[in-house]
Amino acid sequence: MEMLVILIGIVMVGGVLVVPMVLRRRAGGEAMRGALRAGDPTAYGFVPRERLDVRLPGPDPELADALEEIQRTREWQPAARLLALTESASELRWQRVQTLAGAAAHELAVSPGQGGMWLRTWRVEAPKDPGGAAVHAAFLVMQALRDPSSEDFRMIMEEARTVCAEAALLAPGDPVPYIVELGVARGLAYRQADFEELWAKVTERAPHHMGAHLAALLYWCEKWHGSQDQADAFAQSAAASAPKGSLLPALPLFAVFEHLPEVQLVRSLYQSEVITRAIEGARFAALHAPADHPVLPHVRHLLVWFLVRAERYAEAMEQLRRVDGHVGAIPWSYGADPAAEYVVYRALAVAGWEGNGGTPAQLPH
Repeated sequence: MEMLVILIGIVMVGGVLVVPMVLRRRAGGEAMRGALRAGDPTAYGFVPRERLDVRLPGPDPELADALEEIQRTREWQPAARLLALTESASELRWQRVQTLAGAAAHELAVSPGQGGMWLRTWRVEAPKDPGGAAVHAAFLVMQALRDPSSEDFRMIMEEARTVCAEAALLAPGDPVPYIVELGVARGLAYRQADFEELWAKVTERAPHHMGAHLAALLYWCEKWHGSQDQADAFAQSAAASAPKGSLLPALPLFAVFEHLPEVQLVRSLYQSEVITRAIEGARFAALHAPADHPVLPHVRHLLVWFLVRAERYAEAMEQLRRVDGHVGAIPWSYGADPAAEYVVYRALAVAGWEGNGGTPAQLPH
């Protein structure tokens, strides 16, 4: 899922004019200088930048071990074993499929023609393995979305659609192949009726799947095939129908993030009613979701981004305390150096916390 591989943000504190796409790609100016004047983040138990894990949004020791074994041996079996032991309808399976596909895509980008060979071997040696088919489909979607202007874009997306269908046949009750196809639907511009038919297959298998809703939200966004109103309506409807303990009340915050204005002339934008309401929905979801929910770190990372911009530093520090160490999540992973972007926001939170009289001893552990 490109949401885990491509996203980034950087803020200018105290400025009147904010241009998000510039700020998301550059750490500099007064924001950086203010961050550098902050106290030592390690005094709060935060992980040094060089030790931040950019692969995952939060801890998953089994997945981390599998990735390390794949890197060491160049064999596909660790991935196959991991997915075989992961419940098919779980959020964890979706996240593991995406991360394994992202690892193969990254390897191929670093070493064209050779990187990610373990995935190709997996498909040849175990063509009936539903895990291998799902990872292959997600890999193809990522490859296509790296360059939507490429002349090969449609061909790769069509191949991804074919592999999604193969994966679905191999595991009829698994929602992941259909969730991966949501990316194909964006790329190939499915008609809304066809997208809704696909979405019905997802919700039949996993009606409250947060990862699926995040993937579907992009289709309804203005930059793809919908509008801000449609994306907001989708997010609000999902939030309103969420069962107890669901992360879906956080979905409107993701919709807000996807539709922030290119030029922000009002410094108080992040204290506005719309954004405040979305933040509170996400905080409610984070508070009531299971502590080990695999998508919860994504919500917490996005909360850090918004809370820092809203100058709600104490709340940002509370979220940082719970996610620090991993940065493979929205919004940091929209850019080339997720760790650098995360570290700036973390330092800004520390600076704001200390500017209001906070100390390391006052932060709960």
